[in-house]
Amino acid sequence: MSLIRNGALRKITKNKDFFTRSKSAAATLSPALPGTHIPTEGYFPPNGAHYFPLHGVTFNSNYRISLGPIGPSCRDVSKREFSLSANFAESYVAHKDGEQEKLHVLDFDDPTSAHGSKTIPDLLKAMLVFACCQIKPLVNNAEAVLSLSEKILGATITRSIVKSTFFDQFCGGEDEKGIRPAINSLRKSGIGGILDYAAENEGENGITGSDEIISNPPYNQPARVYDYKSESECDRHVEVFLSCIRAVRDVSPNGFAALKVTALGNPLLLERMSTAITEAKNLFSKFDIDGDGVISREEFEKCYRYYFNDDDEKLLHLIKMLDPEDSGTVDYIEWSKLLTPCDLHSVTSSCREVGPLALATPSEEEICLIKAMRSRLFTLAEEASESGTRLLIDAEQTKFQPAIDNLVLELQQKFNSTNITDMPIIFNTYQCYLKDTPDRIKIDLERSERQSYHFAAKLVRGAYMMSERARAKEMGYPSPVRDTADDTHTCYDHSIEYLLRHKAQNHSKLEIMCATHNQSSIEKAIGLMDELGISPNDSAVHFAQLYGMTDNLTYTLGGNGFRAYKYVPYGQVNEVMPYLMRRAQENSDMLGNAPKEISMLYRELKRRVAKMYSM
Repeated sequence: MSLIRNGALRKITKNKDFFTRSKSAAATLSPALPGTHIPTEGYFPPNGAHYFPLHGVTFNSNYRISLGPIGPSCRDVSKREFSLSANFAESYVAHKDGEQEKLHVLDFDDPTSAHGSKTIPDLLKAMLVFACCQIKPLVNNAEAVLSLSEKILGATITRSIVKSTFFDQFCGGEDEKGIRPAINSLRKSGIGGILDYAAENEGENGITGSDEIISNPPYNQPARVYDYKSESECDRHVEVFLSCIRAVRDVSPNGFAALKVTALGNPLLLERMSTAITEAKNLFSKFDIDGDGVISREEFEKCYRYYFNDDDEKLLHLIKMLDPEDSGTVDYIEWSKLLTPCDLHSVTSSCREVGPLALATPSEEEICLIKAMRSRLFTLAEEASESGTRLLIDAEQTKFQPAIDNLVLELQQKFNSTNITDMPIIFNTYQCYLKDTPDRIKIDLERSERQSYHFAAKLVRGAYMMSERARAKEMGYPSPVRDTADDTHTCYDHSIEYLLRHKAQNHSKLEIMCATHNQSSIEKAIGLMDELGISPNDSAVHFAQLYGMTDNLTYTLGGNGFRAYKYVPYGQVNEVMPYLMRRAQENSDMLGNAPKEISMLYRELKRRVAKMYSM
């Protein structure tokens, strides 16, 4: 705990006897810390702040405390006048011009902050939804239950039931007009919107149609088939996402739109593209003979002559392209600029043998499809840039992610350029349950500084753990997912700390979005912001949670001036069913948040009823 003593800042890390009061009364202090500056009884937090820092302690129903700088006056104070945080470890109190200023410890366990804006029917409906999420057989067989309901009650009645329960809880509306009330309600609580058209295609390999695009890969590989219907669906999705971007502009200014790259390109194509990028990275490792992370000129010449059959003129040309400043070494950032999927054929055409990189080289037809997918993304980024809307590009399975990263980096180089914007427009997403995430963050951050564009990242824990492990086992490679949940938590918190410290030390304009329902991670991020002097409304840090979940986090953050957002999916009820099923599954999990959600809803309902009867 850092406190002011005689105008200077001193730190006390383990003392449990220092308390400060909520907005409704003066600060208090145990006599164990004599001489420490304390606000007077009439002091209130500046800038409308609701809470002072406070250690996590347990009070009886009333606790006797002394008020004032150092004085004998005492009175009984109810524990509800204090802001409690069980996970809180450290806070900071600054001193400025003789006045004590609040830095940030928030009460995330206050049901009124979370649900005070809801009506009693809304509270009851939310309790019903979360209670249903805890019925495992219902959740595990949701698709069959819905199918049975449609046979017995009909599709219209079934969808009406879903719409008035799960849909209303987890989705903002069916279209741009329908989401306005939800967005306006969030805005009144200091919360922004992240709009996502949540309709999902079934399957992962595109939509089979009668019209086909035949790809003829080099090196006598079997032909691959891509269908025109899949391409036309991707073109239709561009219009949907354009509508979403414009909706953000119109109903949630300064907000975000989210999109999935698999909606803009055939997943089979993305997988092929990812394989090519991965094999190009593997080739870098082969050229880096001594494993020091860079390729010397000697290493490059030796390995190139071993793997490729070219004359010295082409070899020297490649060296000049990779190392234009003649530094004598090439690192992976420089290497990746040359060996892009669309450029691979010019290199692999000289391979002495057909190896993994040559087999991963896209065909001419695939290059055309990659360029069409890239064009769709650039169309959306152009619209976002002109509309002042920021784009969050979702992370997906690792079999797609290298291609997604490659496309996002292209977008960031153009639309996050420091020459054209003071803030990032394009955010990439990093899944902290993946073992390679810290290395990817460091490389991408360095790349952004070399190429003069704003780094922007959404940090999540990850959503494909089971399928990633199953695929790794099936295909015989090590799982890319961390072994334990604790490893993931550590990676998440360390990644935030790494980026924020880098920002503070280098005066960078990087931005991060902490997209998490984990209270501990949020508290650690807030503590780090305090330490580094990053104010709550600084654009460096955004916090985001899913609509209809963990309102205790979002509403408390928004109410205290932090940049808080809700991820607001929308779409027709029948189109968002897969999304709704995932939300139900998340809340049914043993580690899900449903019990706490129900508890907080019940406490707020109980408070309302008690208030009604006391009137």
